[in-house]
Amino acid sequence: MSNLDWQKRKDAVIAQGMGNLAPVYIERANNATLTDIEGNQYIDFASGIAVTNTGHSHPKIVAAVTEQLQQFSHTCAMVTPYTSFVTLAEKLTQLAPGDFDKKAVFLTTGAEAVENAIKVARAHTKRSGVIAFKGGFHGRTNMCMGLTGKVTPYKAGFGPFPNDIYHAPFPNVLHGVTVEQSLEALNDLLTTDIEPSRVAAIIFEPIQGEGGFYAAPKAWTDAIRVLCDRHGIVLICDEIQTGFARTGAMFASSHTDLVPDISTMAKGIAGGFPISAVVGKAEIMDSAMPGGLGGTYAGSPLACTAALSVLDIIEQEQLCHRAVEIGQQFNDKLNAMRRELPCISEVRQVGAMIAIELDNPRTGEPLAHITKQLVTACVLQGVIILSCGVKSNVIRFLPPLTIENDDIEKGLTTIYKCLTKITNQNLTL
Repeated sequence: MSNLDWQKRKDAVIAQGMGNLAPVYIERANNATLTDIEGNQYIDFASGIAVTNTGHSHPKIVAAVTEQLQQFSHTCAMVTPYTSFVTLAEKLTQLAPGDFDKKAVFLTTGAEAVENAIKVARAHTKRSGVIAFKGGFHGRTNMCMGLTGKVTPYKAGFGPFPNDIYHAPFPNVLHGVTVEQSLEALNDLLTTDIEPSRVAAIIFEPIQGEGGFYAAPKAWTDAIRVLCDRHGIVLICDEIQTGFARTGAMFASSHTDLVPDISTMAKGIAGGFPISAVVGKAEIMDSAMPGGLGGTYAGSPLACTAALSVLDIIEQEQLCHRAVEIGQQFNDKLNAMRRELPCISEVRQVGAMIAIELDNPRTGEPLAHITKQLVTACVLQGVIILSCGVKSNVIRFLPPLTIENDDIEKGLTTIYKCLTKITNQNLTL
């Protein structure tokens, strides 16, 4: 059966809300190469949305998980735990930002990590209010949709959302929001909408992911840290997309020397096995009573084993350094494209977290339709890329950190050819 045959079968039984980028059904994957059921190969610039930072089917992960599977697959860590559960927590509490005692809790998804971070902050402060930022993405559960600062497709038709969630503008110079304007709006919110003494937490991504790969400036994160300290507010960094060497550091908050009270982690933590974590100050993390945190599959033994292998691979293969090299190669090539293709209004890059924004060079109008065409065209030419952005006009690049330079060059050349052809066909640009 072909990819299109399987897509018809999928459409008949899977709710349309769970869409897929392309009718490409993968049979196997190795490092940065995907192979579909028809034998077509694709260069993967998506990594399963920043999950397979260590590449697909890394032999060390495969070996470790195979050994664990032969021993046992599940006992529930909340019933009869296992050593990998503890060892992983020990390592993550050492690696997470902050020179203080830390504790962790394991869950299954990024959304669960965010939910539980909010629960912990509320238990610690005995307050209910939470402040998030426009353009942020924190997940698809009801609480996480409320925190997310993008309506379509994540929030449209799903309300109402929980009370006591507030949004302020995220600093974004390209979109006309300076650090000063963002902070002024936040202070205004604390004057007109909710008093600081009722705010449990402020949560943000150090680099917005789904929102468009906009990095939080150091002056802004410094000011947020001071604000939280002044009012006893828990500062939560959502590192779900930015963690585990993706940005050239283990966690992106280190780029601005930010030390959050709590960090949420998922995606790249375990090479594709579902696990997430909340790591923070011990006295804050211990605020929830026994049984208040957790889940049946939380901290799966297979995922814990995979995560320990991922941490070893990041260190042994120097993937933080490799992320910087990858980012520079992308940055050089994309900026060369920008000089030829004026529809690329900006190139953004921190480590191997890279994006281009597409706007009409004459009017400044976001080119969402061009962005969508480019994603489709690249898939047909054997390159997997993702779009994002509040205005749906951003292409994001999240290649495995183990990708070969030749694959990067080949993939970017394909993208250049596709975008050139698309822009030439649009006479209004």
